[in-house]
Amino acid sequence: MTDGRELARLGRDIAGCRICIDRPAGAALPHEPRPVLRPSATARLCIASQAPGTRVHASGVPFTDPSGDRLRDWLGVTAEEFYDRSRIAIVPMGFCFPGQDERGADLPPRPECAPAWRGPLFQAMPQLELIVAVGRHAQAWHLGPDRARAMTGTVRRWREYLEREPALLPLPHPSWRNNSWLKQNPWFEADVLPELRRRVRALIG
Repeated sequence: MTDGRELARLGRDIAGCRICIDRPAGAALPHEPRPVLRPSATARLCIASQAPGTRVHASGVPFTDPSGDRLRDWLGVTAEEFYDRSRIAIVPMGFCFPGQDERGADLPPRPECAPAWRGPLFQAMPQLELIVAVGRHAQAWHLGPDRARAMTGTVRRWREYLEREPALLPLPHPSWRNNSWLKQNPWFEADVLPELRRRVRALIG
């Protein structure tokens, strides 16, 4: 178990990060950075998510939106449990709100974040036992070539990924945009969510 000093140092460095403005990979971030993440030196469960949306950018707290409500329901946790950093870490692929496209949809996570910070962060959290990979961007980073080409195929292979160390459980993004996917794939709620809730409860107490 880490003593937390390296994680605290990383947290301070990330809080002052301006790589997406000073050395962007393409167009610079269109607003001031506001990194939103909750690493933990004690949590055994980590939510590996995508990137903050507009509400989270404003609040500075991850998943303070309807997607967060649905994710907490999927996990079977209360808001108090979800935001207890000692029990649950939250590390998105992109720490800052990436902005929106011309249709008003959130852009993908910034490409600068993961190469700069993700490796050191997870090295500083060796106590993790389960990573919940929310959405295809998180699944691509954590699974690499072991993932399926499509998100549905990756989620269908959830039992296989639980054999990894740390275990990994892939989820679709809890956005309303995936409502039709949930209707078309009833096995997700029938098979995946009960096992997810069982493992989460075992890890957080």
